[in-house]
Amino acid sequence: LDLGDPPTFSSDNELSVQLEEVYKAIASRETLNKSRQTFFVQIGGWDSHGSLVGHPTRLANLSKALGEFQNAIDALGIADDVTTFTSSEFGRTLSSNDGGSDHAWGGIQFVMSGAANLNGGKVFGDYPDLALGSSLDLGRGRLIPTISVDEYFADLALWMGVSPSSLPTV
Repeated sequence: LDLGDPPTFSSDNELSVQLEEVYKAIASRETLNKSRQTFFVQIGGWDSHGSLVGHPTRLANLSKALGEFQNAIDALGIADDVTTFTSSEFGRTLSSNDGGSDHAWGGIQFVMSGAANLNGGKVFGDYPDLALGSSLDLGRGRLIPTISVDEYFADLALWMGVSPSSLPTV
């Protein structure tokens, strides 16, 4: 299958490599006779118990990979049909443990798409006061989430066309 000249992905970025494979599968959707596809990609290395030194580089790689992927989807002309989102029920404390950060609960996720009905550019839930001791702080900056991972997935499923009565099954 010849995809022509695909957009450039960074081969030294673990997430870019995975997203390039997703792009290839999406670009081949008609040949594969697939009208709806779901892909999972994963990157590790976010365990920052001992040090946050590599965190800026990891975030830069994440940004670059997502930008490359969105540019590739835009080039295919299907940005309205592709939704990319993050998922984790894991968080980190806001306070340091003398070099790193400990396990916590609440975190921030995002959804990226060209779809107009996604109603983007908004924060859902309550963006927390990041001061230690705020009303959502269980101590040391372990924040209580205001939206559960299940609620987040349910909203995405509804947006993708799952009926409300099918949510418990999905």
